[in-house]
Amino acid sequence: MIITISGLHGTGKSTVGKLVAKALGLDYYSTGQAFRDLAKEMEMNLQEFSRYVEEHPNIDKQLDEKIIKIAEKNNILIDSQLSGHILRNVADFKIHLTCSLETRVRRITDRDQSSYEQKMKETLIRESSELERFKKLYDINLDDLEEIKLFHDLVIDTEGLSIDEIVELIVSKLSN
Repeated sequence: MIITISGLHGTGKSTVGKLVAKALGLDYYSTGQAFRDLAKEMEMNLQEFSRYVEEHPNIDKQLDEKIIKIAEKNNILIDSQLSGHILRNVADFKIHLTCSLETRVRRITDRDQSSYEQKMKETLIRESSELERFKKLYDINLDDLEEIKLFHDLVIDTEGLSIDEIVELIVSKLSN
């Protein structure tokens, strides 16, 4: 089984993805973590690395090709903003998480133990860069909820839901 979980930063992809993968006995892979690891390897913060990737689209392509390769192994949940799009023809179930910018930034701030203002600035810069890159590379608009609904089997607004409620909703959908 191949499951994808997509959404903007801070929607809960990684937290939910790890728990759903564990509940279903699947392996787990996060492109977001791979992106952060690459930034760290290149000794750049996320803002700097996002700007760098704008000039080097091969990095996005390499990460996406890695997703395709990993999916070939089967029995995996892949957490990536674009996994629902990239794997739309091979994934068994595609999930997209959404919630407000303010909630997303608050979650990122809590996760990274940093300032809300800093994370808001970083998130806006990073997402602006990604929206532009993904539109150019794949003709995908991650701001268009109607387009998102076309690619995904389940869209969940995580605002006001606990992690356990989201995981339970997904696992129950997949168990039917």
